[in-house]
Parts: sequence; structure tokens; C-alpha cells
Amino acid sequence: MLAEKKILSDNFEEIYVSYFSRMKYFALEYLLSEEDAENIVQDVFTELWEKREILTYNVNLVALLFTSIKNRCIDLLRHRVVVQEAVSLIQQEYQATLRVKLASLELFDQSMLSEQDIERIITEVIDSLPEKCREIFIKSKIEGKKQKDIAAELNISLKTVENQMNIAYKKIKIELKDYLPLLIFLFAN
Repeated sequence: MLAEKKILSDNFEEIYVSYFSRMKYFALEYLLSEEDAENIVQDVFTELWEKREILTYNVNLVALLFTSIKNRCIDLLRHRVVVQEAVSLIQQEYQATLRVKLASLELFDQSMLSEQDIERIITEVIDSLPEKCREIFIKSKIEGKKQKDIAAELNISLKTVENQMNIAYKKIKIELKDYLPLLIFLFAN
């Protein structure tokens, strides 16, 4: 048994020395990084070492090595494509957000809006809210009451107040999308 392990060990070392550089070159043809190619080949040889008893069978070693390396290269490239697509999508969303913000700022001209204009626009938006939502929003943002006090005063749950405030924020944000500075002014409290 010990002699067999020594033969397998010697045989593996011979295989490693004979095939490592060829397998690395093969992997490098498909991968963009020498480090990736080397890591993949090293992983394949590590797996071969862990399953070295396979060397006692009549296997086509070259086919086994090439197939294992090819499959690992495919897996790595697929993973990289997925990651790159995700990064690209995030960048596109970020760029779209920047374009919206830029357009909003370009449309907004502070000198054209007097204090009365700002009050009128905000009043119109608040008046467009559903009745209960408007009442809760006014108590919170205009009267400066805390949400727990509003809940107690109106005899409703704190969760209802929170939900109504979220609805108000969403609707106001949509209505004032072209007036970003007004949003900042309104929600700065």
C-alpha cells in the first residue's frame, strides 16, 4: 500500500511537471489574466491530487485535464459576464438618476419663484392629498407635532400615521419632481 502511494505520488509529480505549463497556456487563451489561468490550472491539479487513485485506471489524462480546465474557464467567464452586466445596469441607473436631477435643476429657476409662488405650489400639492393624509401631514410638517401626538389626537395608531406620512411623501415627491429645491425646503424640518 505504501509503495503504491509512492508510485502515485511520483506519477502525479511527473504529470504536474509535464502538463502544468501546457494547461496554463490553454487556459490563458480564453482568460484575460495570467493569474486566473494559473489559479484554474492549480485548482484542477489540486483536484486531481485529491482523486489521484484515478491515475491507476486507464484514463485519457490529457482529455481529462483539458475538459476540467475548459469547464472551469467557462464557469469563470460566465460569472464575470454576469458581474459585468450587473455593474453596467447599476451604472445605467445611476446615470439616469443624474440626468433627471440635472434636468430638474436646469428647469428650476429660483429667481422666477417668489415666496408667494413657492407657497402656492406647496399649498396646491398639499391640497391634492387625500383628506386624512393631508390632515396628518399638516399636523406633522406645518404644525410641528410629533407622530405619536398626532396618533393620540386623532385616535389612530402610530403605524397609520407613519403610513399616511409615507403616502404624503411619495405623492409630494412625484408632484414636486421638477422643484427639487422645494422638496428640500418642505422636508428640511
